[in-house]
Amino acid sequence: MCRFLLVALNIDAVLGEVTIRQRRKKLEEMAHGNGLSDAYAATLTRVRAQKGNKSVLGLKVLMWVLYSERPLLAQELCHALEVEIGSSDFDPENVPSLLTLLGSCLGLVTIEASSSTVRLVHFTLKEHLLSNPALFLNPHSTISEICLTYLNYRSICDISPTLLSAPLTMPLLEYASCYWGEHARMGMTENAKALALRLLDRFDGHISAQLLLLRCGSKGTWDLYFDRTGGPVGFTGLHGVSFFGIVEMVSSVLETRDWDLNESDCMGRTALTWAAIKGYDGVVKILLERGDINPNQADIHSDRTPLLRAVKNGHEGVVKILLEREDVNPNQGCSRTGLTPLLWAAQDGHEEMVKVLLKREDVDPNQAETVEGGTPLLWAAQEGHNGVVKMLLERGDVNPNQADTDFGRTPLSWAAMNGHEGVVRILLEREDVNPNQVVTEYGHTPLLWAAENGHEGVVRILLEREDVNPNQADTECGQTPLSWAAMDGHEGVVKMLLERGDVNPNQADTECGQTPLSWAAENGHEGVVRILLEREDVNPNHADTECGQTPLSWAAMNGHEGVVRILLEREDVNPNQADTECGQTPLSWAAENGHEGVVKILLEREDLDPNQADIKYGRTPLLWATKEGHEGVVKMLLEREDVNPNQADPHGLTPLWWAALTRHEGTVRMLLKREDINPNQADTEYGRTPLSWAAGHGHVAVVKILLERQDVSTTALDHESQTPLSLALSRGYDEVVKILRDNSNSRAAHLGV
Repeated sequence: MCRFLLVALNIDAVLGEVTIRQRRKKLEEMAHGNGLSDAYAATLTRVRAQKGNKSVLGLKVLMWVLYSERPLLAQELCHALEVEIGSSDFDPENVPSLLTLLGSCLGLVTIEASSSTVRLVHFTLKEHLLSNPALFLNPHSTISEICLTYLNYRSICDISPTLLSAPLTMPLLEYASCYWGEHARMGMTENAKALALRLLDRFDGHISAQLLLLRCGSKGTWDLYFDRTGGPVGFTGLHGVSFFGIVEMVSSVLETRDWDLNESDCMGRTALTWAAIKGYDGVVKILLERGDINPNQADIHSDRTPLLRAVKNGHEGVVKILLEREDVNPNQGCSRTGLTPLLWAAQDGHEEMVKVLLKREDVDPNQAETVEGGTPLLWAAQEGHNGVVKMLLERGDVNPNQADTDFGRTPLSWAAMNGHEGVVRILLEREDVNPNQVVTEYGHTPLLWAAENGHEGVVRILLEREDVNPNQADTECGQTPLSWAAMDGHEGVVKMLLERGDVNPNQADTECGQTPLSWAAENGHEGVVRILLEREDVNPNHADTECGQTPLSWAAMNGHEGVVRILLEREDVNPNQADTECGQTPLSWAAENGHEGVVKILLEREDLDPNQADIKYGRTPLLWATKEGHEGVVKMLLEREDVNPNQADPHGLTPLWWAALTRHEGTVRMLLKREDINPNQADTEYGRTPLSWAAGHGHVAVVKILLERQDVSTTALDHESQTPLSLALSRGYDEVVKILRDNSNSRAAHLGV
């Protein structure tokens, strides 16, 4: 078998003894000239000239590989070659070996090692074979007859229809079940029709119907559709030919018995539903000729009518045929969602389908779906389908301002929010469209939605309207379009809005009291901040009402260095303005959060007060930086001579106290380098010095650093008359006790005691 896998073509005289890679390269080179076509023709002549059954077998293999609906596995093909049309059962002795199969083709086919599928040796061979239609007579009808013969085998008919996969002993069963109809539709013979009628007569009890339905459904939905113990119940022969769209067979099947055309199968679908889903115009026509058919019958599980199915799948021909029936309800939607055919078509932007549906005078163009309450116009506007929007608005009975029930958004609101400029223009051409209509949930206008999402084109279109109010704020937060655009950093939108002379650049929102400049500064949008500060009427020190923070305060707190620099370029910006909630200055916020770059910029200002404490905790910037362990900030602050390193909070807690307590050794060292530091300053509640706290908590390294200062008192008493040594002793910190005793002895020796 391996020998045949390596043979690419029967052109050894041309290729000689070469490797597989060299052979492929030769084939590619020959494909660009005439040599390969000549080699194919010569090899096909040799295939047909083979003795015995090899010639027939070789051509059968090529026919299957060329015309199969999907690549066949080697075992599938071997079983297909076993079938003799009209035979009654499987004969294992007729199954050819892979060696025989490959040998009969003289290298024209190969088996792909990774997938075990049989393929033509080169893509150009397919082109060559298809250019010779006389080579295979009626290939699709032949394949369909083979598949139908196989499915009518006694051994196949005896298989339980409840299985979820084909038995391994019948490898062709899955392919034959799923594709016999595809081949029959492309080539039907009287013999194939007779074989099909035999199968279809007992179709809903046959394993092939089960396998067919399993292939066409969605994974994970079988519990909804199938009775695991009953198989494809109700999926009759009429359902089967409607599924495959075999027009020639529909009339024949209808003559076999008195059918209930409205009978649903195990998936809840009628024969008409299947034909509508697949888009088989001819089958739909034949079925609708029957007077006892209900054209509006929805399938059980998804509650969709044939018309809905056809519209959703884009089958215009089927839709036209259905709408020719006066008894077809064009407004019947799914009961769970309320989606009508017109809604589906509008949502998908299917202009031709919308046009067909709107020709029916009884179509309601304002009928909304029940989940969110969106109309066809609203869905089309939301998705940006310009053509559909135009068509719908040409109907005089369409309400262009009808909002959905879920959010209260109009078509214009949705189009503006999603940036669909074309739809916005079309809607605004209508005089009865309200450009300022707000949504009920958030109170956003179309302009506000567009500004928030940065849709410059839509903003420009809306601002061309004189009746558009550019300052109209939402009802939830009280933010204007300018406020939203500034907050989200949409520079182009901000520019456009400010070009309107009636825009108020200082209008604060009602929830937080922040101005556009405040929002831009808080979120670090440097470009927007620059644009706003170019306006002389913009107040750079405006404090919000919630926390009382200025734009500079927000920028400093969040570490936006660029914004801080831009704001400080304005001479009228107050760098010491504290917020009203905590009383923290911009420097205080930057120090607390460790924003070294911002601290550096602020400290460059001579008019900055570096010791201004907040009103909530009474902490200076240095205290905040020390407490949070921001050594870089502490270092910068201590480089300022006017920084007071001993300024304590209302509890007497100094920067050194916090550094000692929190074990920030680097900060302790930095503080002690300042000559004006008081290392013995005690807190007011316990009367303990930094050394007492460090000793009492066992902070060995901090104790050592503090004791490097000769002016650090080792005998200072707290309010309970405890010294650093007694505290360490009482709490069992032996190493600290030893350090303190050694230090005490060393000092005594130094004094000559």
